[in-house]
Amino acid sequence: MIQLADAAKHFGGRTLFQNADLLIPDRARLGLVGKNGSGKTTLLRILAGQETLDEGKVVQSKDLTVGYLPQEGLQFAGRTLLEECRSVFAGLMEVERELLAIEGQLEHTDDLSLFERYAELQHQFQVGGGPSLEARIATILAGLAFTADDQQRPCEDFSGGWQMRIALAKLLLMEPQVLLLDEPTNHLDLETRNWLEDYLGRYPHACLLVSHDRYFLDAVVERIVDVAQGKVTVYTGNYTSFLRQKEERLAQVRAAYANQKERREQLEVFINRFRYTATKAAQVQSRIKELERMPEIEIPPDEETIHFSFPQPKPSGRRVLELRRLSKSYGAKHVFENLDLVLERGDRIGLIGQNGAGKSTLLRLLAGAEPFGGGERIVGHQVTLDFFAQDQYKVLDPERRILDDLTDVSPALMVPQLRNLLGSFLFHGDDVYKRIGVLSGGERNRYALARMLLQPSNCLLLDEPTNHLDLQAKEVLLEALQKYTGTVIFVSHDRAFIDGLATKIVHVTPRETGGGVEVYPGNYEEYRYHLEQAERAAARPAEAAAPAAAAAAPSALPEGGKKKRVNPQREQALKNQIATLEAMIATLEGEIRDSEAAMADQRTFRDGASAQAAMARYQEQLERRAALLAEWETKQLAAGG
Repeated sequence: MIQLADAAKHFGGRTLFQNADLLIPDRARLGLVGKNGSGKTTLLRILAGQETLDEGKVVQSKDLTVGYLPQEGLQFAGRTLLEECRSVFAGLMEVERELLAIEGQLEHTDDLSLFERYAELQHQFQVGGGPSLEARIATILAGLAFTADDQQRPCEDFSGGWQMRIALAKLLLMEPQVLLLDEPTNHLDLETRNWLEDYLGRYPHACLLVSHDRYFLDAVVERIVDVAQGKVTVYTGNYTSFLRQKEERLAQVRAAYANQKERREQLEVFINRFRYTATKAAQVQSRIKELERMPEIEIPPDEETIHFSFPQPKPSGRRVLELRRLSKSYGAKHVFENLDLVLERGDRIGLIGQNGAGKSTLLRLLAGAEPFGGGERIVGHQVTLDFFAQDQYKVLDPERRILDDLTDVSPALMVPQLRNLLGSFLFHGDDVYKRIGVLSGGERNRYALARMLLQPSNCLLLDEPTNHLDLQAKEVLLEALQKYTGTVIFVSHDRAFIDGLATKIVHVTPRETGGGVEVYPGNYEEYRYHLEQAERAAARPAEAAAPAAAAAAPSALPEGGKKKRVNPQREQALKNQIATLEAMIATLEGEIRDSEAAMADQRTFRDGASAQAAMARYQEQLERRAALLAEWETKQLAAGG
């Protein structure tokens, strides 16, 4: 358990948050959200012990282990990938080395103390999970898309994105009691994100993460911590639920403000009217006191909501792009061979596949930005192409100022909207006067995307357009592309973005597993459904063999071949037991909320004995809830539902 109590942090003359209270209980799954610059990363670094508070304190259980993954900047070198992962278990590795050394001596000695030491080390090795260590490392590395051959590669051979995967692998192997993750999906493909979702769902301790991937947040977290307007507010539920609750809460505050304003005006009218009337003096004084006691209700400023429509292009012919028997190689490495692909007007195609499968290569081939070895690339009638690469910023003039550069390429009708457009891509205030050369790589890519979409061609090819965008900017981009009437082919690892835009999915498979592309109608959710149906169809031959085997065996059905009916009395008893368990769980949930509220109160921690008692009571409540839920699930299964 870790807690922020009455915390405040000031940065650059402004307050990130003030009077903040936050409790992270064991096994909690929390998502940290807020605009860029609101203080999310700072909050994570404070909890990780890498920054200090200006006011308040961090309270945590004794011997609590905390692991922190930053967004970027970690580098590993000097060891192979497997050795780097093994370094997490340095103590256990030392035990193993001593065991091996003693084993070489046991055959030639009758020293009892040596045998006792060997038994002691064996016990340590077993308890520490030594026998399953290699399998555990292999499982996590495979989940993060490292191959078996990668395990023997030096860490310095891996690029920046894979370096962060190494850091994540080590952190998951450490299994800290509080896991702090800052944008863990930044460098992960879709399949690896899906694996991480499942892994974090089963993680045995607490996790607090920052993510701009809406689907990932919805799939993983059960509470949202919102950092906004200098406050830290906790909402129960996933990200979608948070958005609804936040809007409902804001509506309630606005209604309370309106009621208070009306009441205040009534009081002021009465006071001003009868202030000098002797017979009304007592009533006037009563209303003056009511005004003085009335708490000030503040309405938080409206968060800027931007809706933007890009200019629509001239229509192209029905067939936009076609690849016929196209081949592509990099030296001895064959990426595609005899590739056929047809894109039609209005298609919105999401290219998916594991990292290294060839998605970006395919996009460059379609754009005509990559030479190929054989086959044909055919561009349709009146097709105009625009290609957004991951390093698109390299084509920009570093000496130009952002607003000047954007004005020069913008249609005249769009000029009044340019500041709004730049704001939606996270360029606010004086940022618009910065020279392009002083922007970071991420900022330049954001600007390059906004610039390109001002004059869209009728076929857009976008490589990771959602990189470096926050949740709001992604929504603006998605809404604009949904209204766009041309053809879009894009690579993205953001599942919510793919589901919101794609009308077809093209799965790019690496050459080692057959190579080529597979086309599926619909978005990513429908693509996953197609895969599940195919897996079920493949399993049917094995399932079909089961009835034949059952027919050859003696019948297990009651006489007459009919299924045995459920005993109505037993069924009713189960329903009663389930209802009782649900009532007990509901009551316990209330007690847990009371305990969390108590622990969120810093006064609880002024007395060590009281704090320990509160924490022990809370842990006991969590264990009781887990036991009741397990019993409830068993009863539900027995009742058939």
